[in-house]
Amino acid sequence: MRSALLWFLLACSAQASPRFDVTFSQSARSSPVDGRIILIVSKDLEGEPRFQVDLGTTTQQIFGLDVDGLRPAEPAQIDSSAAGYPLRSLRDLVPGTYNVQAVLNIYETFHRGDGHVVKLHMDHGEGQEWNRSPGNLMSKPQKVEIGSDTVVPIEMTEVIPPIDPPKDTRYLRHVQIESPLLTRFWGRPMHIAAVVLVPEGFDEQPNHRYPILFNQGHFSEAFSGFRETPPSADMKGAARRRATSAYRFFQEWTSGRLPKMLIVRTEHPTPYYDDSYGVNTANMGPYGDALTQELYPYIEKQFRAIGEPWARIVYGGSTGGWMTLAQQIFYPDYFGGAWGFCPDPVDFHAFQLINLYTEKNAYFDLGPFLKMPKPLARLPNDHIFNTMQEYSREESVLGSHGRSGGQMDAFHATFGPVGADGYTAKLWDPETGELHPEVAAYWEQHYDLNATLQRNWRTLGPKLVGKLHITVGTKDTFYLDGAVHLMDDFLEGTKLPEQGPYYGGSVEYGNNEPHCYVGKIPPGQTLDMYYLPVFADYIRKMAPKGADVASWMP
Repeated sequence: MRSALLWFLLACSAQASPRFDVTFSQSARSSPVDGRIILIVSKDLEGEPRFQVDLGTTTQQIFGLDVDGLRPAEPAQIDSSAAGYPLRSLRDLVPGTYNVQAVLNIYETFHRGDGHVVKLHMDHGEGQEWNRSPGNLMSKPQKVEIGSDTVVPIEMTEVIPPIDPPKDTRYLRHVQIESPLLTRFWGRPMHIAAVVLVPEGFDEQPNHRYPILFNQGHFSEAFSGFRETPPSADMKGAARRRATSAYRFFQEWTSGRLPKMLIVRTEHPTPYYDDSYGVNTANMGPYGDALTQELYPYIEKQFRAIGEPWARIVYGGSTGGWMTLAQQIFYPDYFGGAWGFCPDPVDFHAFQLINLYTEKNAYFDLGPFLKMPKPLARLPNDHIFNTMQEYSREESVLGSHGRSGGQMDAFHATFGPVGADGYTAKLWDPETGELHPEVAAYWEQHYDLNATLQRNWRTLGPKLVGKLHITVGTKDTFYLDGAVHLMDDFLEGTKLPEQGPYYGGSVEYGNNEPHCYVGKIPPGQTLDMYYLPVFADYIRKMAPKGADVASWMP
């Protein structure tokens, strides 16, 4: 009897766990809400824990819990059953003093045109960042002594305020339109936007027409890299260097020494990610058509672009690099040339370090006994700062059903089919990493860019001759160079008569360069300063006989 009692007490002790009762106040929100509560438990006793969640080993602890119809003052209990990262359970939290904060990432219900009803976070001008999205609820940071069975009340009394819309200047103009295509897909008004950088003399010369450059990348509230005022005296370090370069670009842009063009930075965050990848997808809708049929023509008309394929260039890096190449490949007659820097995987035989078509697991290289974790990213000294498993686990805590707003969930939402529940059909099991071959086959048929080129080169190749230009570092932080090598092999193989026509573009490798290598740019120049003359020379060569190639040149 005594030993049985001792076993019972030990078992109860082993199951003991802290608990957080999270509520929101009537003053913060008076109506019920759907969403994901993200509780951050930080060892850093200063600052706001919501800004202390990152990709590497310095991240603080998070726990996640879905709520549906949660009412003011109604507690949502985060206990040992809640998903956690890096610790899997509250049971694993060492007793001590922590800085704690809760954020409720609010979901909206979408009645999509495909018949599915889904709950997702609608972007509010922040680029799908749960920790600063306007309208999200949050608690004030509080220092808490947490024991093995502590019950901690957390009340969310704050609402993240709206982001002030950016103002137009002489050179920067902001455009937003409602997209009928996307509105039909999502079942509610959807908008796409852009920031347009206009050249010197744009307003004073109303009859001039210009080539147009579409700069693709992650969501940005401003046109990064262009600054109309000198750096302030209190700026230090990297911030000052960036501001100095951006101001120098402004000086060059207005000096008359650069070609006069329109530069367009598109803004198209989706309910899944901070950008749409610029293509039509099953989960996010017809963004490729919305951009090329609605937004871009509107901009070209409003800002007096030449409006011909030979005078359109698309360029960008990382996600923007993939988007650049995809838009040129999927809309070969619309764009006149593409410069994709350090693109996301362009061949899924090398999806970072995973061969999606032959391997069975996204998280591990599997042997008869050993499971070797697959790295996600490396530092310049080759130290690993995250793995596929850890990164995916973090995303699964930030959002279930692919709703984290993170990079891997973005890949699933972009490249994958719709699941039976209306959310993304994931390529791998988020817990085990087991790959699903039927989903990999869908990826290959729809969004493997190199496979698309190989399948369709006889008809697609003649439309792409001279248009594809890629750069990547041989030590890319996210192992993106492997896929570029595979695409390079195919493109160079088009020299063979039976493959033809020869693609006639370029692939440049930066020896031992990390993400995001953009070419051998001289010190003191920005990407735009360096490439504008390159683009101008290219456009002049592409221009048909008799076209105006002089009025916009310096």
